Amino acid sequence: MFQVSSLRPAKDHFVARLKGVDDRDAAEALTNTDLFVPRTALPPAGDDDTFYQADMIGLSVVDEAGTTLGTVTAMFDFGAGDILEYAPVEGSKTLLVPFTKAAVPVVDLAARRVVVAHVPDAAGEDEAPEGEENDNTRDLD
Repeated sequence: MFQVSSLRPAKDHFVARLKGVDDRDAAEALTNTDLFVPRTALPPAGDDDTFYQADMIGLSVVDEAGTTLGTVTAMFDFGAGDILEYAPVEGSKTLLVPFTKAAVPVVDLAARRVVVAHVPDAAGEDEAPEGEENDNTRDLD
């Protein structure tokens, strides 16, 4: 187990200095090592529109009528905004939904579900309804 002595953001990752790793060779041997932090060491997610990715995985995805559509399998950030991926109840192809307030108006961690306002269909239709705003962002930690 390592203890982090300092941490700084870099381009698309973080650079950590670990206690007991005192030279460049020892540090290079750990390049690309995944680091895990106990949940108890994390701060609260914050406001009602900030969520930890780990909390999102496994949530039920339902439409506005309450019909179960699938299960959240991943969250992504490709630079233009967060994306929610879910495995539909029927079919093998996962679907992607922008993680915005307009597309995902409800995230209910206590009920273990998210509500999506617009669902792309299996035929590949992925356009948001006309006039839908996509600037209502949410934050993932």
